[in-house]
Amino acid sequence: MTSTSSASSTTAPITAAASGRWTLGDLPVNRIGFGTMRLPQTGGALVADAVPRDRDAALAVLRRAVELGVNHIDTAAFYFSRLRSANELINSALAPYADDLVITTKVGPDRDRTGAWAAHARTPEALRGQVEENLRQLGRDHLDVVNLRIVGQDSIAERFGALAELRQAGLIRHLGLSNVTPAHLAEARAIAPVVCVQNRYGIGVRPEDDAFVRECGEQGIAFVPFYAIAAAGGEGGATGAEPAEVLAVAEARGVSPAQVRLAWTLHQGPHVLAIPGTGDLGHLAANVAAGALRLSEDELKLLDGLHRSATTG
Repeated sequence: MTSTSSASSTTAPITAAASGRWTLGDLPVNRIGFGTMRLPQTGGALVADAVPRDRDAALAVLRRAVELGVNHIDTAAFYFSRLRSANELINSALAPYADDLVITTKVGPDRDRTGAWAAHARTPEALRGQVEENLRQLGRDHLDVVNLRIVGQDSIAERFGALAELRQAGLIRHLGLSNVTPAHLAEARAIAPVVCVQNRYGIGVRPEDDAFVRECGEQGIAFVPFYAIAAAGGEGGATGAEPAEVLAVAEARGVSPAQVRLAWTLHQGPHVLAIPGTGDLGHLAANVAAGALRLSEDELKLLDGLHRSATTG
């Protein structure tokens, strides 16, 4: 394995432009973006008793992300803690929004005011209500990209069709899908264009989806992995010891295991985007810098072997 200089060992900060670019419909974005799920709280996300993050600290992270060239921010109305809402933080930190800033949100999941999970939105009326809530919280007259996030294997035609109607009405510019199968994608594309698929994926996470990742690229659709760093830790963040293969690459490059994981996902195709989230300025800079890390063939072979050895994720 050859060793090269660290992606973060320069005097000037590395920006998201180093990761390359992709176009979501007609919206160009840098391939390293920012996910806001972790921003409203410290510790695990999407739990009722989450400890709210310091507001000024959260706003500073968002503003610094944009300074570092991040122009793709992923959010949702159900990303909140007792005192903090990801959408409100975005609005406060970044409005009036830059012309090149793309905000992607998602609908489907729902939480009540206590933070407990409620039934998924499945009717056109419920989905429109969620779209309008995102518009209100973000202070927008339209949403750049809306992902329909689902659970289960049943048809998404009615739900996706409802969002397609909102797109025709001008409330949504582009549509995507989250937590879906190739069959879901085919069903949706028969109704309206799909610009992105956002699924759980990473080193050792769902290697059975490798072909789906490639198929998205062949269809010109962005694939946006979530939990690429946290892996099995999911909403709670990275847990457990890193595999020896990840640690070996990280040590040889002088970077963190998280940066190796992000770099590996970006190497899966030019259509693969990253949306790592954090409430820490140092981690933010490191995540952005991972977009400049180019893995060697030997390193990719080592990590690919680790990935393929997993049975599920």
